[in-house]
Amino acid sequence: MDKNQYFSIPQLAGLLGISRIAVYRKVRRGEIKAIRIGRNYAIPKKYSVGHLDGELTEEQRRNINAAVKKTVAEYGEVLKLLGRE
Repeated sequence: MDKNQYFSIPQLAGLLGISRIAVYRKVRRGEIKAIRIGRNYAIPKKYSVGHLDGELTEEQRRNINAAVKKTVAEYGEVLKLLGRE
């Protein structure tokens, strides 16, 4: 197995800017494909490219849009004031 073709959980967590636990959860839910090697996981780079390139699923896009709309609705005036400074 070529070491350069795989990420470890901590490596991928660092690249994505999320915790190792979050990556483990994504692996367990099947959101990130990984190969189990003993007690560790190896994540093929070809499977993680979508996560690193910023490709979002339609559901993720909807969730982000909903969160942005909610934030603007609740904090719109504050955001406008912060933008002036």
